[in-house]
Amino acid sequence: MKSYLAAAIQMTSVPNLQKNLVQAEELIDLAVRQGAELVGLPENFSFMGEEKDKVAQGEAIAVESEKFIKQMAQRFQITILGGSFPIPVDNTGKVYNTSILVDPNGQELARYYKVHLFDVNVPDGNTYQESSTVMAGKQFPPIYFSEKLGNIGLSICYDVRFPELYRHLSDKGADVTFIPAAFTAFTGKDHWQVLLQARAIENTYYVIAPAQTGTHYARRQTHGHAMIIDPWGAILADAGEKPGIAIAEIKPTRLEQVRRQMPSLQHRVFI
Repeated sequence: MKSYLAAAIQMTSVPNLQKNLVQAEELIDLAVRQGAELVGLPENFSFMGEEKDKVAQGEAIAVESEKFIKQMAQRFQITILGGSFPIPVDNTGKVYNTSILVDPNGQELARYYKVHLFDVNVPDGNTYQESSTVMAGKQFPPIYFSEKLGNIGLSICYDVRFPELYRHLSDKGADVTFIPAAFTAFTGKDHWQVLLQARAIENTYYVIAPAQTGTHYARRQTHGHAMIIDPWGAILADAGEKPGIAIAEIKPTRLEQVRRQMPSLQHRVFI
């Protein structure tokens, strides 16, 4: 593993596939011009709209999203995470909330179907029922083992509230873990940053958290603050509340230093 720059992209995606892909391309270009070699897009980067519309357009969104991610990886010669997009599940009327990691040759390295679905009545009056249109994945997220970029773990948004998933990635050797999200504005103000820092601190690895921000449709608002956090829990970059990027250096020497100074994973009793 070498030192390199990573970028977490922050978008305000809307119920328009092509508009979202244009916005994503502009932000990827910005990240690459600043030197990023590993780039992450947020959850629902290619479509943020009503659940029924997402399902109705699911096939087109899936095809175009995957094609776009692979084209961007090849064009800019980067490794890129397609934070998430829907992929229809045959004969169910539902989709998988899907994240893929793609290398500079446009080859898929890893794929993850979101396991924890957001079925929550938020105190601000909004109700979310992700399971009404999304099929839950059945397996722990994968790790892509890279000598160049470090071992990269995948996850999606609501997963961040389930520390056992991140401990699994740690046990499997993760050095960097993606948490692309579309965190609600109401919960984000209290929980987003502290959960990201907790996952980084307790597992002594880097967290890269691309995010959605602003108003997307109707009453759907997200928190923003795409972040990159180091293994000590320090916030290296924060994209704030507008579309943009958080960019920071991923350092193997920092990983080694933190793990040497705070060897908590070696002291576990209940395994």
